[in-house]
Amino acid sequence: MEANPLIRSYPGIGGLAFGLKGRTLVSIFIYLELYLVAVEFLILEGDNLGKLFPDSSIFKGMKLSSKQGFTILAALVVAPTTWLRNLGVLAYVSAGGVLASIILVCSVFWTGAVDGVGFHEKGVLFKWSGLATAVSLYNLLLLWACSIPHFVQFDER
Repeated sequence: MEANPLIRSYPGIGGLAFGLKGRTLVSIFIYLELYLVAVEFLILEGDNLGKLFPDSSIFKGMKLSSKQGFTILAALVVAPTTWLRNLGVLAYVSAGGVLASIILVCSVFWTGAVDGVGFHEKGVLFKWSGLATAVSLYNLLLLWACSIPHFVQFDER
């Protein structure tokens, strides 16, 4: 920043512009945004996995719907990534996601080409009833892409 080169965060900008109250207010809004992004991620993950696997019971012996079970499971999977001291390790998690996507695409093509299922060009090109699910999955990806810089910024402190 031109006014003060020691400022490296949005709360610092708020503090420079409006004093302690501005710094506090900006900090509250940033932390609130991060919290709401995390909550939205868990809701989207639970809803989407619940639609993909509607009759699954994740935790045996507990009376949870598939959405509730997948929401809890997503929280249990994501929580350890928030405890990392160095967010550079998340690059390996990201690489695992890319590898999983490649394996998924290859397995679909393998099933169609080699396993005798084939590509028969039957059915409809677009399934409009699944549009809401596709948009929410896309939203989920965009949601995390905009949140990562905040996590990195808070990790550097």
